[in-house]
Amino acid sequence: MFTGLVTELGAITAITRGESSAVFTIKAPASVAGLAVGDSIAVNGVCLTATSLTADSFTADVMVQTLNLTSLSQVEAGSQVNLELAAQMDMRMGGHIVQGHVDGVAKVAGISADKEWTRMDISVPAHLMKYVVAQGSICIEGVSLTVGELNDSLNQVSVWLIPETLAKTNLSSKKITDLLNVEVDVLAKYVERLIARGQDDK
Repeated sequence: MFTGLVTELGAITAITRGESSAVFTIKAPASVAGLAVGDSIAVNGVCLTATSLTADSFTADVMVQTLNLTSLSQVEAGSQVNLELAAQMDMRMGGHIVQGHVDGVAKVAGISADKEWTRMDISVPAHLMKYVVAQGSICIEGVSLTVGELNDSLNQVSVWLIPETLAKTNLSSKKITDLLNVEVDVLAKYVERLIARGQDDK
C-alpha cells in the first residue's frame, strides 16, 4: 500500500526488453537506502517489485501486460519517474490509500499556469468518472491529488498543482496528449460492489 506522496524523482537508466517482460533499471539513491530485494515500490503509480539493488539504483521486472495498460509504455532511458516506497503503518498518512494498481490511462487535455498554481485538465476513461468526486482524491502518475473540478460531459478532471508538487514530481514535464496512469479511490469501488451485491441478495 502507498499514500501517493512521492518520495523521490528517479531516472530510468536502462530498459532491457524481452518477449514477455522488460527489465527497468532505475537510479534512485534515496529510495535504495530503504529498499530490499522483494520489496514493493511504486513507479509512476505502478506497484513493482525490486529484483536487484546497487548502491544507487534498483531493477524491476515489468510484464508486457503492464506496459500495454499503463503509461510505462512511454518511458525510455533518461525518463524521470515518480517513486514511492511502500507505506509503513507508523508513518503519517498524508495522501490517501493507493494500491499501485492502475485503473486506466488518462491523457493531458490542457495545462495553464500562473505564479502560484498550474492547472492540469485530464481526460479520464469514461468508465472511471463515476468513481471521482470534486474535492475527493485521485492518484495521477503515483501522485495523490485533490480533484478541483469535474467536467462529466468531456470526461475530464481538473487538478491544481502547487510549485512543491511540480518540483518533486515528473508532472512538471508533462505536455498535452501525454499519457498518465490513473488510480481512482479504492473505497468508491468497494462501495459500488457492496451496493451491487446487496441488491443481488434481496
